[in-house]
Amino acid sequence: MNITNEIISAYIDNLYTNENEKLEELRNFAEEQHVPIIQKDTEKLLKVILKLKEPADVLEIGTAVGYSSCVFADCCGCRVLTVESNEDTAKAARINIENLGFSQLVEVRCGDARDVLKELDQNRRFDMIFIDAAKSHYREFWDLALPLMSEHCMVICDNVLMKGMTASDEYDTKGRYKTSIKRMREFIQYINSLDYADTTVLPVGDGVSISIIEKD
Repeated sequence: MNITNEIISAYIDNLYTNENEKLEELRNFAEEQHVPIIQKDTEKLLKVILKLKEPADVLEIGTAVGYSSCVFADCCGCRVLTVESNEDTAKAARINIENLGFSQLVEVRCGDARDVLKELDQNRRFDMIFIDAAKSHYREFWDLALPLMSEHCMVICDNVLMKGMTASDEYDTKGRYKTSIKRMREFIQYINSLDYADTTVLPVGDGVSISIIEKD
């Protein structure tokens, strides 16, 4: 029986609260301007994970307006390095991060993540990695981030179900996303086959994959 539908989603959204008023204002602004940020149920899941994991250093691929970076820093006081490809968006994110008081914890790097990840100190290690950028490049992001993962790193990828299209072609009604769908399916299969990662995919938000890394 499928329990994921609009009624259930609306019920879960009604349970959402945000004690940080400035964060709530940023969420409202992003939603009004149709800026893609993490969905409410995804945010709640991430907060629980952050409190359990208590990461010291987080790498985020895909900054947007800086909302999720601020959620991470606000939740557990972790340091966040976030990567955004669009210069104007990165500038807006820096302003938001400063206005929310997290500029000492959150650093925004502007550039193609595939280039930025190569340029990072390869001796640096992250306890958690959050991938929420160009869906067709998730495999590349993962592979480039692998040397930066700590021994027991947690890797979380957002939007992996792509509004249902990853699960079934019937959701791609006009056939516009065939390449993205193919690559996402290959990525999901890939991370589920890795011997150094335990992975689950959850129907939360637009689909979230969670992987626990166990390096030798």
